[in-house]
Amino acid sequence: MVALRGKEIDSFLARPDAGRPIILLYGPDLGLVRERADALMASAVDDPNDPFSLVRLDGDELAAEPSRLVDEAMTVPLFGGRRAIRVRAGSRNFSSGVETLTETTALRDCRIVIEAGELRPESPLRKICERAKNAVAIGCYPDTERDLTKLIEDELRASNLRLAQDARAVLMSLLGGDRMASRNELRKLALFAHGKGEITLEDVMTVVSDASELKLDPIVDGAFAGNAALVESEFTKAMVAGTYPGVIISAAQRQAAWLHKSALAIADGTPASAVLEGGFPRLHFSRKPAVEIALRNFTPPRLVNVIDQLATAALDMRKQASLAAVIAQRALLSIAANAKRRG
Repeated sequence: MVALRGKEIDSFLARPDAGRPIILLYGPDLGLVRERADALMASAVDDPNDPFSLVRLDGDELAAEPSRLVDEAMTVPLFGGRRAIRVRAGSRNFSSGVETLTETTALRDCRIVIEAGELRPESPLRKICERAKNAVAIGCYPDTERDLTKLIEDELRASNLRLAQDARAVLMSLLGGDRMASRNELRKLALFAHGKGEITLEDVMTVVSDASELKLDPIVDGAFAGNAALVESEFTKAMVAGTYPGVIISAAQRQAAWLHKSALAIADGTPASAVLEGGFPRLHFSRKPAVEIALRNFTPPRLVNVIDQLATAALDMRKQASLAAVIAQRALLSIAANAKRRG
């Protein structure tokens, strides 16, 4: 089984194995998926902007003709050189085309990178890529504390900037939900503090937006706190801004899991204050009132039901992509309505 973990991922991305040209990138951190896909494309072809070298395919379109993926992979470039294919997976199944490629021994000088969202272990696409000898599957999950520390140090070192200790603690709380969003916020901060030598807490509070959940916190917190009006208004804003509904449901799933763990800890005698102050990423102070209400609203068994409800919504959204926004909003409003019933 070829499913990379930890340092194996960094090693593979630095020097991709030519014997595994089929690469599946999947997970809730879509920014990290895109960042890794960009890096793999840049090292696969001489010019990523050359349409003869890099072919972009839509997974939902491939589902109607999976063999097209095989045809593209086997095409010999007219002017020679290396070739790559970048596939953006959607809600429809094109795994048969990928399976045919994994059984092909004649695949040469063509890298195939597939970008997907969250995939369960039993997903056909994930199972195929994890089991094939010429493929690899890489999970892309929100940054841990160590990942964030390295990201901050790398970005600020390039600009010859130091970070004040109090500024570091706040900065860490504002980053982490999406790698690309976090990197963009760090680059804004570095540009703002250019020439200062040290970044202060004031600089962080002035420049950095809360990229920890891509501004999704009001939607998620509103749902678990029982504020349906807030959910509705903030969800509408997110749709106007072009946010994919699946990202919001993923954020709600992570919050439901955190609340369940926290509710169990409180039931075992841990003070609520200790739960709210502990863990990583550190809960931003502006969210604490809503999260306290959520912990009062939901017992561990009820949170298990919510986790199941969100998993069903995520699956339904993949099956009916055109109704994704409706399904996501309905699930969140249902949580908000049930939060009022504290029994």
